[in-house]
Amino acid sequence: MGIADDAKNKVQDLKGQAKEAVGSATGNSDLEAEGQVDQAIAAVKDTIAGAAEKVKEGVEAVKDKLPGNA
Repeated sequence: MGIADDAKNKVQDLKGQAKEAVGSATGNSDLEAEGQVDQAIAAVKDTIAGAAEKVKEGVEAVKDKLPGNA
């Protein structure tokens, strides 16, 4: 995952926090829930990106050990 994707996820998380806070302050439970969903989506994207990076690192480690890849 690149820096741009990290930034997009952070923005989505912050927007979710803002929506949740405004929804809570105004008694708008729909907006509050929408904010929570935005935060959850951002967290899932971060988790998937982290897992993808670990897989990529694992593949690179295996490739480095194959004969002819010195």
